[in-house]
Amino acid sequence: MSKQRDSPNKLSTKTGQDQRAGGGGAPKCYTRRMQSRPATSVLDLIGQTPLVELARIARGLDGQIFAKVEFLNPGYSKKDRIALQLIQDAEASGALQRGDTVVELTSGNTGTGLAIVCAARGYHFVAVMSRGNSPERARMMTALGAEVMLVDQCAESTSGEVSGEDLALVEARAQAIVRERKAFRADQFQLPGNARAHYLHTAPEIWEQSGGIDVFCDFIGSGGSFAGCASYFKERDPSVRCYVVEPAGAAAFAGEAVSRPNHKIQGGGYAMSQLAQIDRALVDGCLQVSDVAAAEMTRRLASEQGLFAGYSSGANLAAALQLLDGAEQGARIAILLCDSGLKYLSGDLFLP
Repeated sequence: MSKQRDSPNKLSTKTGQDQRAGGGGAPKCYTRRMQSRPATSVLDLIGQTPLVELARIARGLDGQIFAKVEFLNPGYSKKDRIALQLIQDAEASGALQRGDTVVELTSGNTGTGLAIVCAARGYHFVAVMSRGNSPERARMMTALGAEVMLVDQCAESTSGEVSGEDLALVEARAQAIVRERKAFRADQFQLPGNARAHYLHTAPEIWEQSGGIDVFCDFIGSGGSFAGCASYFKERDPSVRCYVVEPAGAAAFAGEAVSRPNHKIQGGGYAMSQLAQIDRALVDGCLQVSDVAAAEMTRRLASEQGLFAGYSSGANLAAALQLLDGAEQGARIAILLCDSGLKYLSGDLFLP
């Protein structure tokens, strides 16, 4: 599998001729290319994930849903991509030197990706995470060599439901550790490598595998996957519509009043009205998904499509179904299956 390339300084590359024209349709499943030789590092295994049409779930609807199976990355999430990009960018700029410590806040997925990349590149990594996130994530990061710092939630918060206030406590602790250890901060909310990883890799893979799409919708945390993919898709075809997905009751980015900051969709939905990664000119609409709908769609991904994914994947699917049942009938919609259901086994998501 091909290794992610070193990044340019901004989201800007011209692409080749639109492959969609005259394509004659695309197959329903795309698998990874067979390796021609052994990988030299786990980093070579990041990216080039399959794209699968969710034909069983979309049966009877006018349109198609294509799911990018990001939980087949080595750390079982899309965040492996940004971890590699952030470290590559820091090495290229000189911000990260041999022997340095890397620090970042995480809900578990970015931390896992950074643990993998730092292990492969020889850096010590400190992951700072809320105790509200599932314990599987902390255990996995520890197994990968990370030093994991757990931060207590706000008094009114519920375990398994991480709010923006909880995240603010994690942010404060991460900043303190960076100062104390004179460490490099792999800041997924601020550094452009987050969006660039998806612009350079995730979105072009989707476009090539699908032959072109009409719509992209994405559950936002840092906003990097939405921003990077939307930038690429609109560059290829300005008519592609891109929708932000947030939890019902915590849709601050959409301008809604926040009535339920604590929700079950881990990894995003932090009730932030502004995100540095997202240019609002890329946003064609905002969608909200309830905990119940996200959980139901996550279970349907497993039981009907054999895809064992996490909450945010179910949220993306629920949003895509909203669109096919409404404003985007007949469309070809792409979503990400952001992480694996294996990271949620301690909770109630998959209880019988």
